[in-house]
Amino acid sequence: MERPDLLKEMRVDAEKIFLAAVARVNPYEALKRFVHLEGRKLILGYEDRQETELDLGQFDGIVVVGGGKATAPMAKALEDLLGEKIRKGVISVKYGFTERLSFIESIEAGHPIPDQNGVAATRKILDILKDAEERDLIFSLISGGGSALLPQPADEITLQEKQAITKRLLECGATIEEINAIRKHISASKGGQMARLSYPATAVNLMLSDVIGDRMDVIASGPFVPDLSTFERAWEIISKYGLEEIPLSIRKHLRMGMERKLPETPKKGDPVFERVHNFIIGSNILALEAAKSEAEKLRYRSLILSSTIQGETKEVARVHTAILKEVLASGQPVPPPACIISGGETTVTIRGNGLGGRNQEFCLAAALDLGGLPPRVLVLSGGTDGNDGPTPAAGAMVDPLTNERGAKAGMDASSYLENNDSYHFFEKTDELLVTGPTNTNVMDVRIMLAR
Repeated sequence: MERPDLLKEMRVDAEKIFLAAVARVNPYEALKRFVHLEGRKLILGYEDRQETELDLGQFDGIVVVGGGKATAPMAKALEDLLGEKIRKGVISVKYGFTERLSFIESIEAGHPIPDQNGVAATRKILDILKDAEERDLIFSLISGGGSALLPQPADEITLQEKQAITKRLLECGATIEEINAIRKHISASKGGQMARLSYPATAVNLMLSDVIGDRMDVIASGPFVPDLSTFERAWEIISKYGLEEIPLSIRKHLRMGMERKLPETPKKGDPVFERVHNFIIGSNILALEAAKSEAEKLRYRSLILSSTIQGETKEVARVHTAILKEVLASGQPVPPPACIISGGETTVTIRGNGLGGRNQEFCLAAALDLGGLPPRVLVLSGGTDGNDGPTPAAGAMVDPLTNERGAKAGMDASSYLENNDSYHFFEKTDELLVTGPTNTNVMDVRIMLAR
């Protein structure tokens, strides 16, 4: 016998599990767990695994730079730790993703499309790095969104031209690795170029990962990390997605790079990295482990599929719902009450003119597959940053009755999916997941429940 209140209970559970995942990658706490001060000794690492120790007495000054959606809480934690030891600093953060800081200037800027505020913030950061001397210690605080928030167009490329190509790349379904390979090669701030600029100062680069596999060179386009991509790779991506009709200045810049008329981004083994310490202090798998722990507290049998799932959102959704159907049919890979968890970052190829994001699109595609199943399964997909695409929602939650709710409101789920208009669908069915800005960012978390 079905319980009419069961889906409501499951929605509450799913949101609790999601919020537990987000809480585990709180940037403030992540930095405080990793950075410790004992007298004048700066210790980098965890209690059971120390990575590096620096003597602050060897440095004349400490400066802080950085950019990303999670950078402001990281900066707050560093201020609470080091206080007046910080001589100056500038960070670039997404509008609304702020903290009250005393020693570090925080500039709000545009994301995912860069804007003039981001350019102004980046110029200030580059000026700080240019002035850094050998006895300076630089803290770089990097998190997801940093690529868009640290824009410094190279040579004759304008901000408007960078905005145009960023928009094209986001719409065509390019991966974050592909987008950032191009960003690095039309920018003066990415792909290890901040390390080049700050040498011979010592730099501690602390990153919150929002990329598949936690590749340091991809996180915010790796401003302090050796670059694995090349001008040739950037052009291959342009060609792959048929974007050859790009602004002349960008085409000219990439061509000059391929002809070795411009210097490549610094690679592994370059002396500029000799005094750079790169660390990841938060990642998607940590969030998934916290979700699993919370689900088990709620008495679900839990399983983490993977933190590295990527691909076209609609296809990934169908794979997930197939697993959920198997849970109901055979009790595999875990029997009900079950919680299947996954992470990573999918892509959406935009063909319509609707409003939404990859998590909402995932849920709308999932809802189409769930129709007809007993009302004791639920799917949640949410961005850990609290923003899914250009919408105020983090994602959505759906169940076997979602299509029915849409039909009662005069909507056809398939048509809304085709038009990439998941936000307006879920706005009317009251199934949006809204958390507000979380000030963190470690990609997405997906939760499937079966009772």
